[in-house]
Amino acid sequence: MVMTNEDWQTDDTSALFSVIVQLGTVQEAADFFRDLCTRRELEDMSARWRIVRLLEEGHPQRQIADETGASSATVSRINQWLRHGTGGYRWGIEQMENLR
Repeated sequence: MVMTNEDWQTDDTSALFSVIVQLGTVQEAADFFRDLCTRRELEDMSARWRIVRLLEEGHPQRQIADETGASSATVSRINQWLRHGTGGYRWGIEQMENLR
């Protein structure tokens, strides 16, 4: 079965995202995601976000893999989504820059 980028979008993901956009503070987000996710899931998402930031800072992929312990395939995939994905990583980076 060939999946498109939209195949993962369901009524359940829409309901989840609708709640997420209502989170108003970092603490609310922390509380919500801590209840929603396992510790490992939170660590994995945080590690991916760290990789995005390191890529954006211009660090070489091999160095990022060595520094974070992520596989080179994971770093490469994240870089691909950062450069050619739906724009979510780019939006997040811009939001972080706006906070500075």
